[in-house]
Amino acid sequence: MTAVPTGERRRQHIVVALPAYNEAAGLPALLDRIDESMFEAGLAYHVVVVDDGSSDGTGGICREYATRIPLTLVTHDLNQGLGATIRDGLVRAAQIADGRDIIVTMDADNSHTPELIQRMVRMVREGHDVVIASRFEHGAIVRGVPLLRRALSYWSSIFLRVVFPIHGVRDYTCGYRAYKASLIKGIVERHGPQFFEQEGFQCIVDILLRIRSDDLVFGEVPMVLRYDFKQGPSKMKVLKTIRSTLALMVRRRFES
Repeated sequence: MTAVPTGERRRQHIVVALPAYNEAAGLPALLDRIDESMFEAGLAYHVVVVDDGSSDGTGGICREYATRIPLTLVTHDLNQGLGATIRDGLVRAAQIADGRDIIVTMDADNSHTPELIQRMVRMVREGHDVVIASRFEHGAIVRGVPLLRRALSYWSSIFLRVVFPIHGVRDYTCGYRAYKASLIKGIVERHGPQFFEQEGFQCIVDILLRIRSDDLVFGEVPMVLRYDFKQGPSKMKVLKTIRSTLALMVRRRFES
């Protein structure tokens, strides 16, 4: 982002962090939709894609798009998993963002609708620190998600709300979120990248568990999840994710 001359008001930017592993099939459509929706909403934006050792040309697609839209590519030579990819995406977004900006994380497979970003941004501007696109808010729409995954999300939500209640949060496992950039920048400055220490899909839950006591304002918007748009199989190993999340919950419970 370019420097702003003294006396001029800098526009607020939306920095969108996308963890990507072999997402060549769905990523172009998502990047086009982000660009179009940000233009229609009049929002300045920057995309950070973390290519987690992809072998399908994901990195090449990002380099081509970087000639047309504001996009930064971070590359892992080897696949490191979602935790490391989310970590590096948030850290790079924090480096790019100003404290007044908003950092959005979402999936790179085109199953998350970027048109929701405008609503999430409005809630952050109205005073929320974290806004989650929730599958459990009234009006949410979920298409194409296997029954086992839907059941896992539902029971995880209930269990987490009982053990780790956070006012304003029902969906703990969805990674489609908007954060005040000052929040993420403060975390990185105080704790460093090691704050984001979880390796797998449980990293999404852990971020909420670790910031839940920080006197933050949380909110949710109804999610539109189009899993039927996703190309290729899911990368989540369900049983491993359940075991890892339960172990994480036990650890955080005894730490609190």
